[in-house]
Amino acid sequence: MNASQRRAAILRLAWTGDAVLSLYVRQRILAEGKGIDNEKAARMTSNQFLSHFGEASEIESKIGVLYEAEGLPVAFQWIEEHLVPAFERIEAKRFPKPRQDGRIPK
Repeated sequence: MNASQRRAAILRLAWTGDAVLSLYVRQRILAEGKGIDNEKAARMTSNQFLSHFGEASEIESKIGVLYEAEGLPVAFQWIEEHLVPAFERIEAKRFPKPRQDGRIPK
């Protein structure tokens, strides 16, 4: 497989992986019970976020491979184990929770 064919295969799988990631994120947000949060969904599926782990299309491709080979539960589990912890750390810095005294930490 030459470089052009490899890139085409990555992009095909990334397209599927992006859909799987989007479904995971939407279900997770709805399960939080706070309603629809398009901004949060966009942050978690953005190339900027995925670039913390490597090239975004390659990360999405990994999800696509897992989905095609092993199904949705395995792909969701991989997202939960590999992407969610970093996302939660980033979100905690972006939106710090107020302390007991009501002040927001710096």
